[in-house]
Formats: sequence, structure tokens, C-alpha cells
Amino acid sequence: MSAGGLLAGMMSDPRASVLKRVFVVGAGIMGSGIAAQCALAGYPVTLEDVTEELARRGLANATRALDHAVERKKVGAGERDAALPRIDIAIGLRRADSAQIIVEAAPEDLGLKRRLFAELEEAAAPTSLLASNTSSLPITAIGEELKDPGRLVGIHFFNPVLQMPLVELIPGHRTRPEILAGARAFAESLGKTIVTSRDTPGFVTTRALAVLVNEAAWMLYEGVATKEDIDAAYKLGFHHPMGPFELIDLVGIDTAVAILDVLWDGFRDSRYRACPLLRTMVSAKKLGRKTGEGFYVYPKPAGGAR
Repeated sequence: MSAGGLLAGMMSDPRASVLKRVFVVGAGIMGSGIAAQCALAGYPVTLEDVTEELARRGLANATRALDHAVERKKVGAGERDAALPRIDIAIGLRRADSAQIIVEAAPEDLGLKRRLFAELEEAAAPTSLLASNTSSLPITAIGEELKDPGRLVGIHFFNPVLQMPLVELIPGHRTRPEILAGARAFAESLGKTIVTSRDTPGFVTTRALAVLVNEAAWMLYEGVATKEDIDAAYKLGFHHPMGPFELIDLVGIDTAVAILDVLWDGFRDSRYRACPLLRTMVSAKKLGRKTGEGFYVYPKPAGGAR
């Protein structure tokens, strides 16, 4: 099938996913959530990582996410039971050629993402859609060294993927219109609401989030208020579902610092200068929920941090 035929099929019937396989690169928290969401929508999914241990840990996280959705009565037990067999695992990119949709969910490191997409361009079928789940790095920069950067698009999911209804689409400066249309059809097939952002560091949502959590960290660092009072002020004063410290623990403090650094490099605006408290916590490996301790203490995750 040609690229045009594949994308036309997705746009005309976005839930007709039987013959479309999704290949998710990176089985961390985001990757496993994306895999669970795709499987729930009917897609066969391959969840990939560099070792079998990491891939199996990702599969376990996807299973837990689906179980949690059943507990919250957002998903029926039958839907979960049908979704789970649709997810399999892979070590390395060798099976990428079997997928029509490839979503990269690796850490926010420009060099790493560039290397991954260079390998994916060789490993994947020439008709497959290439997408990055980056939350801050410009798509044009990620695809700079690709032979065909026009097939790359940003599809930014939010954590936890099964609960968050939003997806941010980011076309790079060379993304072809039919690729963007195919990405939109794919996101719609997952039941997501879509916003589109220009290809600028942090896009819409991450720029807003970075300022919010960084300012909260500065207030705590300066002794303006306790973390509990700052969280309560945001929740009760602004109707936020989570306080900034609860949120940054969920996102990962190391991820937040990496995002702030991307924004600082892109804009040189003091709003994005990471609070020293955040860097200290990264050095202490207090990264939030994934390590069992951040601004708050949590049960330690099975198998340690990812």
C-alpha cells in the first residue's frame, strides 16, 4: 500500500485499525501508556525497548494502566481483556518494518531522538508514519538529518495517557500535509481531542507547564510557603486538579529540568531558568513517583526507576 493509500484509509475510517500495526519505541511510562491506549482502540501494538527486562516492565505498566481504567469504570473489563492480547514486545527496532504507525517515546534528548529516527528511517517501511511524542523539542530539529523529514510529525500525548483526553499535534517545517492529516486521523481514532501547535520549543502546553512548576519551585526555594500550601493554593484557588508539586512528581523532576533546559536554550528567557532546587533533587535521584520520592514520598515502583 502506498503512503497516500494508507493515510487515505485512516482518514476515511479512522477506527478501521485491523491491518495497521503501531510500533512504540520506548517502553517507559509514556510508551506503555500509548501502547495501552492504542490496544484499547483496536490496534495491534508492538512495545519496544533496548532490553527484554525494560520491554516486559513496559508491558506490565500497560496492563496496570488498563486495570486502573477498569477500576475507575472508564473501561469495561471485556474491553481490557480484548486489548491486552493486542500488545506484544520487541527488543530493538528489527520489527519496525511490520508497522504502519511508529511512535517514538524516548527521553527528551535531541541527540538520542535524532539517532533513533535515523535508525527507524532505515528499519521502517517507507510508507510508515513516523511520529515523536516529544513534549518540548522542535520536530524540525529532530528530523534535521533524515533523508525524508517530511514524513515526521509530532504527536504529543499526556500522562497518564488513558486518562488525559488531549493530544498536541506539531508539524515540522517540512512535514507534508498528508502526514499531518494521517496523524490527526490516528489521534482521533484513539478518542483524543486535538490541538495543533507551531513547531517552537515547548509548543503550547509544555511552555505553560514549565512556567507553572518552575515558579512553584522558586517560591518553595525562597521560603514563600510550604509545598503543601502551594499545592493547595493552586488546586483550590485555580481549580487545578493537581498542585504543581504533585504534578512535577508525576511528570518526573528530571524530565521537567530537561524541558526547562530546552526552553532556556530556545528562548534565553529567565522564566525558563530551572530553579536550583530542581537540579539538586535530580542530583539526589529524587525524581518523583518513578523513584518513590520527589517532593512527596510514594510506594517504590516494582523493578526500580526507569
